[in-house]
Amino acid sequence: MNAAQVSGLFDAGEAFVEGTIAAALVILWILTVALHVARPYMAKTTGKFTLRLGADLWWIIYVGLRDIMLLQVFLGSFIFFYPDVVGGKALPITGGLAAVCAFAVLLIKLMTKGDDDLRWTRAQVVLLAVGAGLYIAPYLFGPQAQLLTGSRLLNLSNLLTSSQNPGLAEPLCYISAALVGILGIVAVVYNFRLSYRQPKAH
Repeated sequence: MNAAQVSGLFDAGEAFVEGTIAAALVILWILTVALHVARPYMAKTTGKFTLRLGADLWWIIYVGLRDIMLLQVFLGSFIFFYPDVVGGKALPITGGLAAVCAFAVLLIKLMTKGDDDLRWTRAQVVLLAVGAGLYIAPYLFGPQAQLLTGSRLLNLSNLLTSSQNPGLAEPLCYISAALVGILGIVAVVYNFRLSYRQPKAH
């Protein structure tokens, strides 16, 4: 194989991986939102167990699976923080903003009492719904609608596809990365303050 063939093979592999991640994120977003919305049902079901151990295991598995799915959504969304990827691949144009919503939910989980704080729990669901909308709708009407040539939907598809609208996609990429960076700094400062907080005297 010559250098051009090797380069083409790596480019094809990169495109395949990024396309797979973009498609998988649709399912991950749906599962993440569904698991957060299902919290009242999961909490109610714990009362049906005759053993406390069964109820505890049920709740631990639910919370662990819910938060792992959310973390997977954010990690998979890292492709939206690379301007060359966003500008060169057919991706939903607001995928980076959706990633910001996912990271904001992770920050809320870190800085609040979690499921014990109903107000912030509702805020998490709202943010996840917004994030899912920012990802799934542009994905379906953007990259997935590219085959509808000659249709009025094609103009909308080009607008929502990052590679077809790099003039908007790349600024959104930088804005999303900056917002995640700011939220990350808040998380780091919070952790440092929590680590070095003086213990309360008894």
